[in-house]
Amino acid sequence: MSNEVLRIALVGNPNCGKTSLFNHLTGTKQKVANYAGVTVERKEGLFNLPSGQTVRVLDLPGTYSLDAASPDEAITRDVCQGVVKGEEYQDAFLCIVDATNLKLHLNLLLEVAALKRPMLIVLNMMDEARRRGIQLNPEALSQALGVPVVETVAVKQGGVTHLLKSLEQQQFRISSFEPSADLREDINHIFTQTVTSAVNDDKRTTFLDSIFLHPVFGLLTLAILMFIVFQAVFAWAAPFMDGIETFFSWLGESVGEYISQPLLQSLVVDGIIAGAGGVVVFLPQILILFFFILVLEESGYLPRAAFLLDKLMFKAGLSGRAFIPLLSSFACAIPGIMATRTISDPRDRFTTILVAPLMTCSARLPVYALLISAFIPQKMIAGVFNLQGLVLFALYMAGIVSALIISYIIKLFRKDKSEHSLLMELPSYRIPDARNILLGVYERGKIFMKRVGGIIFALSVLLWFLCTFPQPPENATLPDIDYSFAGMLGHLMQPLFAPIGFPWQICVALIPAMAAREVVVAALGTVYALSGDEDAQAQSLASLISSPDSGWSLATGLALLVWFIYAPHCLATLATVRRETGSWKSVIIMTLYLFGLAYIMAFFTYQIASRMFA
Repeated sequence: MSNEVLRIALVGNPNCGKTSLFNHLTGTKQKVANYAGVTVERKEGLFNLPSGQTVRVLDLPGTYSLDAASPDEAITRDVCQGVVKGEEYQDAFLCIVDATNLKLHLNLLLEVAALKRPMLIVLNMMDEARRRGIQLNPEALSQALGVPVVETVAVKQGGVTHLLKSLEQQQFRISSFEPSADLREDINHIFTQTVTSAVNDDKRTTFLDSIFLHPVFGLLTLAILMFIVFQAVFAWAAPFMDGIETFFSWLGESVGEYISQPLLQSLVVDGIIAGAGGVVVFLPQILILFFFILVLEESGYLPRAAFLLDKLMFKAGLSGRAFIPLLSSFACAIPGIMATRTISDPRDRFTTILVAPLMTCSARLPVYALLISAFIPQKMIAGVFNLQGLVLFALYMAGIVSALIISYIIKLFRKDKSEHSLLMELPSYRIPDARNILLGVYERGKIFMKRVGGIIFALSVLLWFLCTFPQPPENATLPDIDYSFAGMLGHLMQPLFAPIGFPWQICVALIPAMAAREVVVAALGTVYALSGDEDAQAQSLASLISSPDSGWSLATGLALLVWFIYAPHCLATLATVRRETGSWKSVIIMTLYLFGLAYIMAFFTYQIASRMFA
């Protein structure tokens, strides 16, 4: 056996089990990057065969045809045709086929076979096919295409034994199949030869669909699921976030004791350690939300949620496929915007990108929590509903409703009035594989920390610098921050924000907010020269800004809450928009319309609240 790395690429329809197979083979030895010159992610991993030979696996985006309709599908087509730089040569293409839905998958299989590249057919989900009474003849499929066929159950331990053996013996071949003039005739011919007994439907799937796709019970079920998901995100994450805050507070105090120079101590404790804590503290919420998203996706439910909401979203100028990107945006807009790659229509994709930041990401929660605790009384409504909780729910709903209204307005003004119906495969329901879920959560957490963490950390240090320098003169009578760059800038900005009730301290905090919403509470704490860990700081801030002498009013607090519903996301989000659209124009449009909305809505909120609660 050659010591050279064996290069294989996985190609298949969406929902064929390709990603499960990739995770099973490579485990944590995966890396994600972008293909050169495009925004599509390049996911590859390594594993060793029993002989010790290293295999490099490229996981290509799922597609139904090499006639590409989206950027993801175009990459799959180009890699299969050998025209992507760095991917011109593959030792073999592993064509993953869902054994329970062979006829649908034969279209792509025959297209890949026609390219005359070395290939191996992987007949996946064979256990599910047998459970449903589907009898296939793998040998007939192999003879029809002149390519070896291997059976797998990608989600089970030991389910890839035959595949590993085939790779060990390099059992991949160039197909001898010669297509006729009518591809559909070829598909029907091969299907009748291969499938000797078929059951048309899955009774379990049919029963569950009668509930989850029902126009009334389906929407009710979706609402309950979303309520459970978001309750879990907040409730489950709380102890982990408290533990992270406590750890970084302890770390700052411990390290600070060994640094005697005041400025260096402030840089390390308030800048570096606090900056790192500001990144890590929100990781539990991100991971928990992605855990639920992956569970719903693996179970086969998410495509049905998209299908269920398609009519509503269609009326608002969106596609049902926008559901998953917008859902992801509740954790962070960055993965949500990246998930729009599955939307083939460029108009629908761009509209989804524009409204994704209106979903209330987890980074806004510290700001919402601070302002709600400061200005909204802790009391029950009708003896059942917590008033503060209702306000938080209203903020989430305001973002969702605003997104639907804006997408509808975009629909009214766009020149191309043609509409595209939603076509998607609804896979069978299945029990999620724990290995896939854990690997998926791990990968998304790593991506979040890598892409977002660095920016938040760097801006935290920059904020410390702006709030620390220049040092106040010896005869200074004002707080230190008034003499700093941040204080000067805040006072300069204050006249612009006076109509919406923002004092100069808020203006200073809005500067690092463009880096990350998470640092706003810490920024206000720095501005007010508070000390203590983040919990104590937030409590002190809540008491301070709600006091009559603070310069804040209830109208100011409400206006700031509304501001953060609409104001542009962090710089990392804008950078992601630039990368996904390939256009600075898109970034400028998003920034201007979000800032404009934030200012207008905050203005009306402040002016109305000032008169109502004067």
